[in-house]
Order: sequence, then structure tokens, then C-alpha cells
Amino acid sequence: MPTKLVVDCSTGQTSEVELTAEEIAQMQADAQAYADAKAAEEAEAAAKAAAKAAAEAKLAALGLTAEEIAALGK
Repeated sequence: MPTKLVVDCSTGQTSEVELTAEEIAQMQADAQAYADAKAAEEAEAAAKAAAKAAAEAKLAALGLTAEEIAALGK
């Protein structure tokens, strides 16, 4: 079972305590929320990269060189 470290600042004493069912449920919910946020962030980055590649391909189709396209991005 997962545990947490409890520190008594007045004495400096530490103890390891098992998590309650509520704390375990919250920990799992937080982990899922983080995973969802990370997946959304990665999907957004992939979409942005795909849009950039499509835009560069369109500019190349118009006759711009790679150097000219790179200059536009600066």
C-alpha cells in the first residue's frame, strides 16, 4: 500500500504512514489528470508541427527556396 512521510517540525521526528483510501483515490485521479494534460500538450505540439510543415510545403510549391522559407520564420 502506498505511504506518505509525515514530519513533525517541532521535534524533527519523521514517520511513514499508509495512505487512506481517499488519498489513494486522489493520487490516482491526479495521475490520470496529468496523463491527460500531457497527452493534450503532445497532440497540440504535433498539430503545430504538422501545420508548419504544410505551410512550408505550400511556400515551396510557390517557388520559394529553403533559405527564403527559413528567413520568413525568423
